[in-house]
Amino acid sequence: MTKIEIKGVIVLNDYKDVYEFYGYECTSPKDVISQLPTDGSPVEIIINSGGGHVDAGSEIYSRLKEYDGQVTTKTFSLAGSAASIIAMGSNNGGKTLIAPTAQLMIHNVSGGNEGDYRAHTKTADVLKNYNKAIANAYTMKTGKSEEEILQMMDNETWLNAKEAVNQGFADGMLFDEKVQFVASLDSMMLPQNAVDKARELISMGKTTNTISEEQLDYIVEQVTNKLNQSQKESKPAATAGPRFFFN
Repeated sequence: MTKIEIKGVIVLNDYKDVYEFYGYECTSPKDVISQLPTDGSPVEIIINSGGGHVDAGSEIYSRLKEYDGQVTTKTFSLAGSAASIIAMGSNNGGKTLIAPTAQLMIHNVSGGNEGDYRAHTKTADVLKNYNKAIANAYTMKTGKSEEEILQMMDNETWLNAKEAVNQGFADGMLFDEKVQFVASLDSMMLPQNAVDKARELISMGKTTNTISEEQLDYIVEQVTNKLNQSQKESKPAATAGPRFFFN
């Protein structure tokens, strides 16, 4: 499977060398298009970007939607602004997935302008049209109305992984099956005192190059006792929630 990374600023093709000259990490439409397979095989798009030029983001999104093969998008940390458009580009049975710790952000298109009030009025109209254009990507994905999406863009909406899934911007969370699998094996988790003792003895072993049989026996005894106790006490409970560990 081909994996294509969307990292840094989303830029137009003609601007990529300039951004790289200044040391910016960036991604252009050409970077993505050049990596799309010619045989229609599945593609994963890995996203870690706060956004960039709306036209560049739109082109990448459109190319992904046009691609003949399956496209899955995965947001690992942030899909913001133009990058959030790309995140909507899953296609042909692929999914839009987001990491549990990642965020998605949508907001209005912005841009500078010079001139009198007529020029500023025209620019405002252009920006509004841009907003409606990119809102299509969000409405197609979520099923929300254009009015609702435009309001979310007006408010600069930040969504965590759960909110993104619940509101239809993502199909699911990455690693979800692995989290459930670990939770089901909660009784196999080592007791903290055994972990601490093992770290202490491992540290001692690094300086002395040896761990005595008595020390090893202590670790084995502590772990075995804890596992036996957990297995005896463990009972299925339909209402019991999973435990989470943050080390």
